This record gives sequence, C-alpha cells and structure tokens, in this order.
Amino acid sequence: MSHRRSPAVLAGALLTLCAVTARAGSLDAPAAPDNAGSALYTLDALYNRLNTGAAGSKRGATFAEPTAAPAATMYDLDALMAKMPAVDATNGAVPGDVISGKTYWGLTAAGWGPQTGTGAGGVSAGVPQTGQTTCYNASGAVIDCSGTGQDGALQKGVAWPDPRFTDNGNGTVTDNLTGLIWLTDAYCLGSQIWTNALSKANALFDGCTNCGGTDNDCGLTDSSTAGQWRLPNIKELLSLVDSGQFNPALPTGYPFPGVPSKFYWSSTTCADGTNYAWFLSLGDGFILSTFKANARYVWPVRGGQ
Repeated sequence: MSHRRSPAVLAGALLTLCAVTARAGSLDAPAAPDNAGSALYTLDALYNRLNTGAAGSKRGATFAEPTAAPAATMYDLDALMAKMPAVDATNGAVPGDVISGKTYWGLTAAGWGPQTGTGAGGVSAGVPQTGQTTCYNASGAVIDCSGTGQDGALQKGVAWPDPRFTDNGNGTVTDNLTGLIWLTDAYCLGSQIWTNALSKANALFDGCTNCGGTDNDCGLTDSSTAGQWRLPNIKELLSLVDSGQFNPALPTGYPFPGVPSKFYWSSTTCADGTNYAWFLSLGDGFILSTFKANARYVWPVRGGQ
C-alpha cells in the first residue's frame, strides 16, 4: 500500500528546511554575470602584480562569452608561487638590503606584500651611527657620558646590522649596512698614483693575473667582470670607519685579514684644488687630501647606487 504526502505536508517540510538553512548563515544572491559585482582579477593580473607591481584591473561589467580558447601562456598557481619571495629568517630588511635592491616581505599603506628596495623615491638609508660609545673630557680622559651631549652618549643615526659584514667566501665582503661589496684583500692592488688607482680598480675581475702589478689574482672567485669594480668615492670609504676604533679604524670583527692601516685613495677630486684628491687614513679614520701624483693604496668596491 503506497503512502502519498499532501501538498501541504511537503510545503511545510520545505519551509522547515529553509528555516534551518537560514539559521546556519545567510546566503547572498549572486550578482548576474553582467554585473560589476561579479568581476574578479585574473591569474594573469595576480602574476603581473607579483612580477612587476602592475595595478591590474578586474573584468568590466559588460559580460560576453569568450570567442576563442584561452592562450597557452596563461599563468597557473605554480607560476604565482614561483614569484613569491622566500622567507627571510635572518633579521628582515636591513638598510643595506634596501639600498642593494633586495626583495622582501614588507608593510606599506596597502598592506603586506613583496617590496623591492632601491634607495630612491623618497626612501633614505639615513645617516649611520659612527660606532663611538665612549665619552671624553677636553684632556682626552674617559668620563661618564650622562648629560654630555657627546656622540658617545647620544649614538644617533641608523643602527648597524648584526653582523655588520658578511664574508662571501669568494674574495669579497658585503657591508650589510650599505650593501657595498669590498675586495677582501685590501692590500692586493698595492700603492698607486691616483690615475693608476682608478684604472687598476676598473680593470679588476675574477681570474685576472698580475692585477696589482704582481702575480696575484686578488683571491676573486665571484664571477665579476672587468668594469664592475671601481675606486670608491670618499663617502663610501668613510662608511667603513668605526670612530670607536683605531689601527685600523674599522668595526670590531671586520673580515679583512691583515688589512694595513694605510692611506687609501678615493675617486673624489678636491673642488678647491682639482690636482688634489681625497683619501682615507685608515689608522685613525681621518679624511685628508693630497696631490694626485702621490701614491696611496687602492681598495676596490663594487655595487652601490
């Protein structure tokens, strides 16, 4: 014997089901295909945002059936993942990372996302600390820093990263404060007159022989080519100085073995005497000038803005 439910019973059951669904959470009606509310970004737009920072745009409100198959170059989720920056488990982005153009996850007004530092566009690395942490009186005796207003008391400026330097194991050292890459062997190119110092630095490369006038390749295995190395300007040289140290005036733990406390040429000419150029006295950190015809040591650098 079959049982039939009346229309009224079925309607009641449907109402009960709808009520349960409503209590579980409301379901908004989907927008029509030709409604702007249905517009979404494409995978191409997401990929281009990660790749170039392009703003991208959603599909417009006007909907039309596609007239051709998708192009074979459409990006997939694997391609998006390949563009994501790797986790930086060290100390995030230090000033040197920003200047050297490192990609990292950072916070902007628009939220978290991959940022690439360039040191331009209003971004400044700031003035770094000098490294001095002690205070002195007029006679040079150590005194309590409290209330003196001295550099050792205030220690103003951008804090140095820890570690300050990274030995790359290929004849080069990266300064994590500035992003500059220095030749590990600061003695390699020897003492030169200014014009020769410029040409010797410019000619340095991985695999060079007789680089400094002797049978020496300067220990480079960094794949560098001629023209990448150069003579630093005077501010780049001064960025190495730790005003709390002397002989040499370099930060504690510097990875430049046997670096001599000598005079080092910069590429900067003196404005009030153009036959003079500036140099750094590494023993005490002083900046001085001398005739370009005099000989000073050559410490090449590469990178920077």
